[in-house]
Amino acid sequence: MIENESSDGHEAEEYVGLADFVAEGDEQLSFSVGDKLKVHDRSSDVWWWAELQGHFGYVPSSYLQQTAEDEEDAWQDDEYFGNYGTLRLHLEMLSDKPRTETYRQVILNNSVALRGKVVMDLGCGTGVISLFCARLAHPEAVYAVEASSMAEHTKELVRQNGCEGVVTVFQERAENLILPGKVDVLVSEWMGNCLLFEYMVESVLLARDRWLKEGGMMWPSSACLTALNGVLGETIWPRLQLPTKEFLSKPKFSHHLLPEDCLSTPADVITLDMVTIQVSDLETLKGEFSFTVEKSGIFHGFTVWFSAHFQSLEEDGPSLELNTGPYSEITHWKQTLFMLDAPVTVEEGDSIVGSIRLQRNPIWRRHLSITFS
Repeated sequence: MIENESSDGHEAEEYVGLADFVAEGDEQLSFSVGDKLKVHDRSSDVWWWAELQGHFGYVPSSYLQQTAEDEEDAWQDDEYFGNYGTLRLHLEMLSDKPRTETYRQVILNNSVALRGKVVMDLGCGTGVISLFCARLAHPEAVYAVEASSMAEHTKELVRQNGCEGVVTVFQERAENLILPGKVDVLVSEWMGNCLLFEYMVESVLLARDRWLKEGGMMWPSSACLTALNGVLGETIWPRLQLPTKEFLSKPKFSHHLLPEDCLSTPADVITLDMVTIQVSDLETLKGEFSFTVEKSGIFHGFTVWFSAHFQSLEEDGPSLELNTGPYSEITHWKQTLFMLDAPVTVEEGDSIVGSIRLQRNPIWRRHLSITFS
């Protein structure tokens, strides 16, 4: 099979590596994340016959993703901004009391220091954070930036709240944004499932590098990805007897972990400093964990969530935290569950040690793969 044709007579198709793969034996083919391979035979669901730079071998199908047809589609902008142009999605976020109240409290706590400052609210949605700034802190100006069609509703909400003199709405992507000048504070609610999903954070970093004054403030100032090992509740596990394989194969979003189902103390595994992190750093993020089992039980998998931290503008002012974990008031993000292939019995005092890697998809740029070792 060394011709540029598959076993069934069709043209070989191009795929890209989603993660590094090291061959075990001469029949397999090693490749790295981002490598482009020609797949000649997909007759097996699990192993495909592929070519890389004139070398041939079997590769795991789950490590490959078909390449996007064009660069614009790689960001899936129509779908992404289309979703954020709907009021339903914004109502869900506004109804998330811990999320919305944390941002309100950040503005309120820093209201004196914000007076006379210029603020950018990136990805402002309905503009609630911009309105908090205008009504609670009296800044010189607020630039409310929203790329989706929601910006039209935001302009009307600004008008209805009598804030046109302070808040200016820009309907534009961060990459194409032109502002009257640089800003003192850049605030954004960019976090997604497992912290990075959708990678709005890239837009935030690009805006930071172009529009934030030297020494300016980022809100959140930092963000942490946190993990712990846990069990599934008794009401969930019995229902998995038939679809267990399907259930275990993918992460479970919007999972609500109960504190009593935690087998260890949580640990921060990856931390982003929003002042220093670069866009290039987002491609691969790694962290290590070491859990000590605090109560015996059946270890079903890892649960992941994030926290966002807001530094005060005043040197001795209080910082605030938005925590989406099981020990805090529930948010619309909830937590994400990663199941083991099979449950493991653990005893109090056992150690669970390993690492986690967040690998950005080299083709579909809003997606990522998460690997536990």
